[in-house]
Amino acid sequence: MKTRLIPFALLFASALAVANAQVEESVPTQVLVNVESAGPLDASALTVEVNGQKEPLKAWAPVLPSNAQVALLIDQGLRSSVGSELQTLRDFVREMTPGVEVMVGYMQYGYVDVAQDFTDDHQKAASSLHLPVAQPGMSASPYMCLSDYISKWTGPGAEGKASSASHKARFVLMISSGVDPYNGSTSPMNQGSPYVDAAIVDAQRAGVAIYSIYFGGAGLPGVWANSSGQDYLNQITQATGGVNYWQGLGDPVSLTPFLRRFREAITHSYIAGFDAPGSRDHAHELVAVKFSVVKTKAKGKSGFPSGKISLHAPEKVHPGNME
Repeated sequence: MKTRLIPFALLFASALAVANAQVEESVPTQVLVNVESAGPLDASALTVEVNGQKEPLKAWAPVLPSNAQVALLIDQGLRSSVGSELQTLRDFVREMTPGVEVMVGYMQYGYVDVAQDFTDDHQKAASSLHLPVAQPGMSASPYMCLSDYISKWTGPGAEGKASSASHKARFVLMISSGVDPYNGSTSPMNQGSPYVDAAIVDAQRAGVAIYSIYFGGAGLPGVWANSSGQDYLNQITQATGGVNYWQGLGDPVSLTPFLRRFREAITHSYIAGFDAPGSRDHAHELVAVKFSVVKTKAKGKSGFPSGKISLHAPEKVHPGNME
């Protein structure tokens, strides 16, 4: 009797494996890709790998100003010396490309206090900027603040939630020391923070590109805090397709060049579309993505600008975010 059951069990297992394989499907997916190059780059110059497998690009379009949202998040625990940059920040917001929606918020106590919600009235948004409180550790953790805000910005019930194909391209510009006090230490030897990890996953799932400008926090001593915070900012920006702007271990002499680079990053961002393995049954899973430039010897060929090309894209993405 037992010898008859073994073949049946194997047959049942094989059928189940086939059924599971059939359930797995490819779903339309999109990500933001920032291109730093001497000229425009078209889809023929790029390849994308999804979980290590090459997939054809099905869409490649520049982000239009009317389809972009920028959340400017300022840490309430910054040093008071950031006050010298307040007018620079107001000018930056006021001179944002017409059509881009801007939000101004302050990171404090684990959440974001919204001073001005998304608006394309840049003068209105600029006027909402004020000096941070400069109280040491007031953000609690900038990464807690970020996760909380992303959930409200893109979560279930939010306008333009992550599962909608019609949502705008989402960018965050954080101005922070990057230090996570809840990690227990500012030493570079203690760089494992669950709050940084959680914020990365939240941003990747929602399709938010995180950019940051390092600025020291009030009451944070020495280069250890500087190094720790910058390491965290590097981690979260690289994982989500953004850039961490900083110079050395001190505060920037001016925010102007960094703000200009961020504005250019929006202008040179594209929406890339492709298929990724996934299904509605695995709505919370992420897949690895990697963009590369096709190597070519044909200098000046259309779609292949000469000179150095840098791509910034998220390391992981939520499949089916176009459905």
